[in-house]
Amino acid sequence: MIGRLIIVALLSSAASAAFAAEGDATAGKVVFARTCQNCHAVEIGVNKVGPSLWNVVGRAPASVPDFAYSDAMKANKDVWTATALDAYLADPRGDVHGVKMFFKGLPEPRDRADVITYLQTLR
Repeated sequence: MIGRLIIVALLSSAASAAFAAEGDATAGKVVFARTCQNCHAVEIGVNKVGPSLWNVVGRAPASVPDFAYSDAMKANKDVWTATALDAYLADPRGDVHGVKMFFKGLPEPRDRADVITYLQTLR
């Protein structure tokens, strides 16, 4: 039984990562505007309540200059890959315990995939 649960968890994780690779940037921009834009800018050097998300995919966490990150985010050493972003966006406070972000997350894998694909265009 436990073996089956582990296999299901691994397959779910792989499916989630596959979704991130197949997202729709146009739909992601809409989701971003609806759920993220109040707190995050997509322009270089523009920080709001949260840091700028320009060029976030592939970037080290807590690396935007002049932004006051939480100690939890400063301690996070996982580069923001599509997989890392997917896990974080699903449950920010559960993924990185102690972050300041009050956003509860994007529960729908499709929304996360679309947002991540949109973020990948910001270079």
